[in-house]
Amino acid sequence: MERTRRTFWSDVDWTLVILFLVLALMGWINIYAASYNEEHQSILDFSMGYGKQLVWIIASLILGFVIMLIDVRIYDRLAYVIYGATTLMLIMVLLVGSEIKGAKSWFTIAGVVSLQPSEFAKLGTALAVSKFMSSMNVKISDLQSRLTIIAILAIPGILITLQPDPGSTLVYASFILVMYREGLSGKILLFGLLSAVLFIMTLFLKQTGFGIPFTEIELNGKYALVIAIVVLSGTSIALLKNYNKSGWQSILIGAILSIGFVLSVDYVFDNLFKDRHRNRINELLGIISDPTGTGYNQHQSKIAIGSGGFSGKGFLQGTQTKYDFVPEQSTDFIFCTVGEEWGFIGSFVVIALFIALLLRIIFIAERQRSKFSRIYGYSVASILFFHFTINIAMTIGLAPVIGIPLPFFSYGGSSLWGFTLLLFVLIKLDSERKYVLR
Repeated sequence: MERTRRTFWSDVDWTLVILFLVLALMGWINIYAASYNEEHQSILDFSMGYGKQLVWIIASLILGFVIMLIDVRIYDRLAYVIYGATTLMLIMVLLVGSEIKGAKSWFTIAGVVSLQPSEFAKLGTALAVSKFMSSMNVKISDLQSRLTIIAILAIPGILITLQPDPGSTLVYASFILVMYREGLSGKILLFGLLSAVLFIMTLFLKQTGFGIPFTEIELNGKYALVIAIVVLSGTSIALLKNYNKSGWQSILIGAILSIGFVLSVDYVFDNLFKDRHRNRINELLGIISDPTGTGYNQHQSKIAIGSGGFSGKGFLQGTQTKYDFVPEQSTDFIFCTVGEEWGFIGSFVVIALFIALLLRIIFIAERQRSKFSRIYGYSVASILFFHFTINIAMTIGLAPVIGIPLPFFSYGGSSLWGFTLLLFVLIKLDSERKYVLR
């Protein structure tokens, strides 16, 4: 069936496009508020961050338009090529990239423009995962298929960790939601959640202990946790009503893996994490308290959000914002500008818009005829969900400061373009759904 120009544009999901525009424009206004300077009052001052952000928003619109003109089949056919290109960018940035704030994560072009490859690697990874998982012979229930998916995720994850940028690395964990949608057992999802809980408990108990006297020496919390796992596992095996070999074997294997995981946390935490990352996690867990040092950003962010009250202080009236009490307020901590100047009402509106965006993406993913398009849609939803929840949790003290942007809101061309690419490729795939044979 030949498409006319009119039917082409009528098949575009304008609801998603409008949500994108609203979030990008709201982000721009809040970036202006966060970096407002009385000597540069014009919102169109291109020497300031908000002026540059406007240029990047316009460029992202052009980028989205170009994506809509490209043959939709290219994303499926060249998925691995795009993945390879973005992976090569991650390798090159380690070799010739610029180091900014302790991370070698940027290409600096002509000393003016900086690009962060990790933001574009998300697109390449989403396409590669979608291509592989939609292949005819791939079943998520097969161990080999799961290991291949993990390898696809691990390659960019390891390269980003080496920069080091652990926040961007953690984004790849969100793909477990994609795998779950495609049939991954809920037990594995639960295992991932329990692993995270064990990691946090091990760190917390390592410092605080249980306070249990053990041969006149207080028992180290980490080893107390190991003893607790052994006792609980042994009790579970003993209480099995219907004795079966597979039941107690599963519990035994789970106990061994859990103990090994607990004992390895120290090495991972002490050797793979930088001092600033360890301090931020310890601050969050209450192991240390340093509101003027490690915890300064988060402490000031909570003050800013709390001071906004129900309706906020008003546009450009935020004192925490105006006097730069919160570092990185136009990037990682942009949400505290919303909280201070627009209050609970403004924060609720922003959160509601992001939830509407995520629900719309899931709705679009479910109506796809192509398995590739559906998986890609869930990949986009998972990545955006991770960024949205962790960034906001970070600003209100529910997650450690790991330095990931709020989609379409945070200042920066690389993150805006990366999210624009992710979203508009989905819009393009969706616009062609009627012309895909089942």
